[in-house]
Amino acid sequence: MIAYNPKDWFTFVFRFHKADTLRKLAPLILGISAYCAIIAYLELEIFQLSQNNHLKNISMMNNLLSFVISMLLVFRTNTAYDRWWEGRKLWGSLVNNSRNLSIKLNAILGPTEDEEKKFFRRIIPMYAAVLSRHLQTEQTRLALDTAEHPEWEHLDKNKHMPNQIASLMYKRVTRLYEQGRIKGDQLIVINAELQAFTDVCGACERIKNTPIPFSYSVFLKKFIFFYVMTLPLSFVFSLGYIAIPVVAFIFYVLASLEMIAEEIEDPFGADENDLPTEKMSDNIKKHVSEIFAS
Repeated sequence: MIAYNPKDWFTFVFRFHKADTLRKLAPLILGISAYCAIIAYLELEIFQLSQNNHLKNISMMNNLLSFVISMLLVFRTNTAYDRWWEGRKLWGSLVNNSRNLSIKLNAILGPTEDEEKKFFRRIIPMYAAVLSRHLQTEQTRLALDTAEHPEWEHLDKNKHMPNQIASLMYKRVTRLYEQGRIKGDQLIVINAELQAFTDVCGACERIKNTPIPFSYSVFLKKFIFFYVMTLPLSFVFSLGYIAIPVVAFIFYVLASLEMIAEEIEDPFGADENDLPTEKMSDNIKKHVSEIFAS
């Protein structure tokens, strides 16, 4: 995710970054400009249609379509941003759940450092790291540290990794309960925190695996394309060759809104505007280690 100062207008206007839509749309903008130049030359120089009132009425159609397309784009961008913001709230919940579980287990297990506390110090932040990779790739890749972890050798990387990590945590908590180190009322409290991990994972998967309906996305792209294709037919009469940069700019604005919506509707990808889940995973690891060290 790009960190920036929202009050720095000058930098926003004149700075081009990797995710800037102008870079990605440059070939299409040049193509639209060439198309508009051809239409302007044919209308003004070859066919001399500047006095044709029937073609001038196309501007009325463009005015009506401009209202419709603006409503569609507003709905599109709002829906995409809602998905991005929901993903951010879910990962905020994961951060809090990791802290709460660590605080409770650290208090219950006591101040003495033992194998159980070492296990939870490693496994709790491991869930966030695994979930981050799970949401970014089709197959989860578990990156372990250089230490030996024999309790994880039986994990199947071809299966749902977050579920396996959550199962390990719950099994260890159950064993502590059977050993008498965790009381019944404490188990109920810890169970709520453990359940929250899976709830966050399921909600994130719902966002990732349920994109905007295909028909809607395709229709909006076609609508933008054909709308821009008809603009030169009316703009040339009133603007002449100035219609070339005007149409190109309109296409840039409309297509950029669609591209921005496409990028943020999946907040768990690797784009610059996606959520920094790996950074949040590192922060969880840092905070959990601090809690268990106290």
